[in-house]
Amino acid sequence: MKSREPLMKTGGRQDAPSRLIDARIEELGDWRGAMLARIRALIKQADPDVVEEWKWRGVPVWSHNGIICTGETYKNAVKMTFAKGAALADPAGLFNSSLDGNTRRAIDFHEGDGIDEKALEALIKAAVALNTARRA
Repeated sequence: MKSREPLMKTGGRQDAPSRLIDARIEELGDWRGAMLARIRALIKQADPDVVEEWKWRGVPVWSHNGIICTGETYKNAVKMTFAKGAALADPAGLFNSSLDGNTRRAIDFHEGDGIDEKALEALIKAAVALNTARRA
Protein backbone atom coordinates (compact mmCIF):
# COMPACT_ATOMS: atom_id res chain seq x y z
CA MET A 1 0.00 0.00 0.00
CA LYS A 2 1.29 3.47 -0.89
CA SER A 3 2.29 5.89 1.83
CA ARG A 4 -0.20 8.66 2.56
CA GLU A 5 2.35 11.09 4.01
CA PRO A 6 1.73 14.69 3.01
CA LEU A 7 3.49 16.11 -0.02
CA MET A 8 5.22 19.34 0.92
CA LYS A 9 7.78 21.66 -0.62
CA THR A 10 11.17 20.08 -0.09
CA GLY A 11 13.03 17.02 1.06
CA GLY A 12 12.59 13.29 0.51
CA ARG A 13 9.21 12.21 -0.78
CA GLN A 14 7.82 15.69 -0.14
CA ASP A 15 9.29 17.13 -3.33
CA ALA A 16 7.52 14.57 -5.54
CA PRO A 17 5.16 17.17 -7.10
CA SER A 18 8.13 19.34 -8.09
CA ARG A 19 9.82 16.34 -9.71
CA LEU A 20 6.60 15.51 -11.57
CA ILE A 21 6.39 19.07 -12.88
CA ASP A 22 10.06 18.86 -13.95
CA ALA A 23 9.26 15.63 -15.78
CA ARG A 24 6.21 17.17 -17.51
CA ILE A 25 8.29 20.10 -18.74
CA GLU A 26 10.96 17.73 -20.07
CA GLU A 27 8.38 15.37 -21.58
CA LEU A 28 6.74 18.19 -23.55
CA GLY A 29 10.10 19.13 -25.03
CA ASP A 30 8.72 21.96 -27.16
CA TRP A 31 7.47 25.53 -26.78
CA ARG A 32 4.83 24.32 -24.29
CA GLY A 33 7.49 22.96 -21.95
CA ALA A 34 9.48 26.17 -22.22
CA MET A 35 6.34 28.25 -21.56
CA LEU A 36 5.34 26.12 -18.55
CA ALA A 37 8.89 26.40 -17.18
CA ARG A 38 8.83 30.20 -17.58
CA ILE A 39 5.41 30.48 -15.91
CA ARG A 40 6.61 28.29 -13.06
CA ALA A 41 9.72 30.45 -12.57
CA LEU A 42 7.59 33.60 -12.48
CA ILE A 43 5.25 32.05 -9.91
CA LYS A 44 8.19 31.13 -7.68
CA GLN A 45 9.68 34.60 -8.13
CA ALA A 46 6.40 36.28 -7.19
CA ASP A 47 5.82 33.99 -4.20
CA PRO A 48 8.89 32.21 -2.80
CA ASP A 49 6.61 30.39 -0.31
CA VAL A 50 4.45 28.81 -3.03
CA VAL A 51 3.72 25.09 -2.68
CA GLU A 52 3.82 22.96 -5.81
CA GLU A 53 1.24 20.22 -6.11
CA TRP A 54 0.24 17.63 -8.70
CA LYS A 55 -3.51 17.10 -8.97
CA TRP A 56 -6.19 15.70 -11.22
CA ARG A 57 -3.91 13.09 -12.77
CA GLY A 58 -1.31 15.38 -14.16
CA VAL A 59 -2.02 19.06 -13.61
CA PRO A 60 0.64 21.25 -11.98
CA VAL A 61 -0.92 23.35 -9.22
CA TRP A 62 0.60 26.22 -7.26
CA SER A 63 -0.88 26.99 -3.84
CA HIS A 64 -0.49 29.37 -0.94
CA ASN A 65 -3.32 29.11 1.60
CA GLY A 66 -5.39 27.66 -1.24
CA ILE A 67 -4.92 27.27 -4.96
CA ILE A 68 -3.34 30.24 -6.73
CA CYS A 69 -3.34 28.76 -10.22
CA THR A 70 -2.89 25.68 -12.37
CA GLY A 71 -0.72 25.10 -15.43
CA GLU A 72 -2.55 22.96 -17.96
CA THR A 73 -0.95 21.98 -21.26
CA TYR A 74 -2.89 21.33 -24.45
CA LYS A 75 -1.87 20.72 -28.06
CA ASN A 76 -2.05 24.40 -28.99
CA ALA A 77 -1.96 26.22 -25.65
CA VAL A 78 -0.60 26.42 -22.14
CA LYS A 79 -3.45 27.54 -19.89
CA MET A 80 -2.76 29.28 -16.60
CA THR A 81 -6.02 29.14 -14.65
CA PHE A 82 -6.43 31.30 -11.56
CA ALA A 83 -8.83 29.58 -9.16
CA LYS A 84 -10.26 32.88 -7.87
CA GLY A 85 -9.41 34.97 -10.91
CA ALA A 86 -12.82 36.64 -11.16
CA ALA A 87 -12.08 38.34 -7.82
CA LEU A 88 -8.76 39.76 -9.04
CA ALA A 89 -8.19 43.11 -10.71
CA ASP A 90 -6.54 42.65 -14.11
CA PRO A 91 -5.53 46.15 -15.22
CA ALA A 92 -3.16 44.79 -17.91
CA GLY A 93 -5.93 42.63 -19.43
CA LEU A 94 -4.01 39.37 -19.17
CA PHE A 95 -7.08 37.19 -18.71
CA ASN A 96 -8.20 35.98 -22.13
CA SER A 97 -10.01 32.72 -21.33
CA SER A 98 -12.70 31.38 -18.96
CA LEU A 99 -14.15 34.88 -18.79
CA ASP A 100 -17.81 33.92 -18.39
CA GLY A 101 -17.74 32.26 -14.97
CA ASN A 102 -18.11 33.81 -11.55
CA THR A 103 -14.98 32.30 -10.03
CA ARG A 104 -12.03 31.42 -12.22
CA ARG A 105 -10.18 33.21 -15.00
CA ALA A 106 -7.43 31.97 -17.28
CA ILE A 107 -4.65 33.09 -19.55
CA ASP A 108 -4.09 31.02 -22.69
CA PHE A 109 -0.53 31.21 -24.01
CA HIS A 110 0.11 30.10 -27.60
CA GLU A 111 3.30 29.38 -29.49
CA GLY A 112 5.22 32.60 -30.03
CA ASP A 113 3.37 34.53 -27.31
CA GLY A 114 5.36 36.72 -24.97
CA ILE A 115 4.66 37.16 -21.28
CA ASP A 116 4.08 40.53 -19.64
CA GLU A 117 6.16 39.43 -16.66
CA LYS A 118 5.54 42.49 -14.52
CA ALA A 119 1.76 42.26 -14.95
CA LEU A 120 1.74 38.49 -14.40
CA GLU A 121 3.81 38.82 -11.24
CA ALA A 122 1.34 41.43 -9.95
CA LEU A 123 -1.57 39.08 -10.71
CA ILE A 124 0.12 36.20 -8.88
CA LYS A 125 0.83 38.42 -5.86
CA ALA A 126 -2.80 39.59 -5.85
CA ALA A 127 -3.99 35.95 -5.88
CA VAL A 128 -1.72 35.15 -2.92
CA ALA A 129 -2.98 38.23 -1.05
CA LEU A 130 -6.58 37.17 -1.68
CA ASN A 131 -5.92 33.65 -0.38
CA THR A 132 -4.06 34.98 2.65
CA ALA A 133 -6.74 37.56 3.49
CA ARG A 134 -9.45 34.90 3.41
CA ARG A 135 -7.49 32.78 5.90
CA ALA A 136 -6.80 35.61 8.33
